[in-house]
Amino acid sequence: MYIVPIAWLYVVVMMSVAEATNVNGTVLGAIITFVLYGALPIGLILYFMGAPGRRRAIRAREAAELQASLQPDTGHLAPADAVAPVRKKA
Repeated sequence: MYIVPIAWLYVVVMMSVAEATNVNGTVLGAIITFVLYGALPIGLILYFMGAPGRRRAIRAREAAELQASLQPDTGHLAPADAVAPVRKKA
């Protein structure tokens, strides 16, 4: 799944190195090349590719919360009136 982004980053790194080492090139140009051709597009693509996984995780978390809310109380707290009050006979 990640082979294409890794290969593209390799190409972009080589483009940046060529930009930096060229006679007319600059390091700033190499940095801009790397960011605009590599880091930004790959970041967006990986973010969009991860959307279905995030959606599944949200649904699973909501289902787990729903299951937990449907479970009966297991008695973590003591009852309010453990013994009924006794009235005095008059």
